[in-house]
Amino acid sequence: GSFVFIPDGVVLEKPIQILNISGHSKELTFNTPRNLIMAGKNSQASILVKYIGIEGSKYFTNSATEVFVDENAIVDLYKIELENEDSFHIARTEIYQRKNSVFSHYNFSFGGSIVRNDINSKLDDENIECNFNGLYIGQNDQHMDNHTFIDHAKPNCQSNELYKGILDDKSHGVFSGKILVDKDAQKTNAYQSNKTILLSVDSSIDTKPQLEIYADDVKCSHGATVGHLDETALFYILSRGIPEEKAKSMLITAFAEDVVTKVKIKPLQEKLNHLIFEHLNRVEI
Repeated sequence: GSFVFIPDGVVLEKPIQILNISGHSKELTFNTPRNLIMAGKNSQASILVKYIGIEGSKYFTNSATEVFVDENAIVDLYKIELENEDSFHIARTEIYQRKNSVFSHYNFSFGGSIVRNDINSKLDDENIECNFNGLYIGQNDQHMDNHTFIDHAKPNCQSNELYKGILDDKSHGVFSGKILVDKDAQKTNAYQSNKTILLSVDSSIDTKPQLEIYADDVKCSHGATVGHLDETALFYILSRGIPEEKAKSMLITAFAEDVVTKVKIKPLQEKLNHLIFEHLNRVEI
């Protein structure tokens, strides 16, 4: 695993990348990386954690990441999962934030036969901001599982969560997101949304957004939508002489755009758009 420590007052101009390569040409392997990230007071950093596999036998990645964000620190954590489609990926991320800190998690899942992400954050002081953004793409028989939990333990904090899924063939997705607002967490603003688009009749999604509120002066919302490509929009694009595959690519890009555009690293934005087309075998626009 990796240990990343950002001292008090340090602002990193360039992101840090942690690359995990799993697998073996002949033997089954089990990989258990642990990442510990500590951001000091008034520090700022962007960290990219990437998981890929080599061709060969099946493997299992079981990853744990712990993040401590001290007072007034700003941390952006990007996770890109690109495991081999016949391998397995289980990951748990625990975040602990202090006063006036801002933490943003960007979770992109593309590969793996079975993938599960557990992401938990505790807002244990005032004026904390926490953002969860996720995009998962499934095809063939892939299973994509995302479980998130945000604990508003103190007042005057804000959380925003947006997870989107694109499922094709016989792939299956799961989203279970919970926001807990403790009785002392007055003036909480918490928003959660899960949206999924099904590209085939055999793909499916199980979604369960949850709010558990014990305070009485809060603004909270949660919701989920599931549907297919907009037939009216598709017909409109086709009527302009655009080929069907390219038209579908345009609609899929528009659906994923509000997650991808939240990424603050421009080259990574471009890479993610390429990965979307690559994994759905679509035509780039």
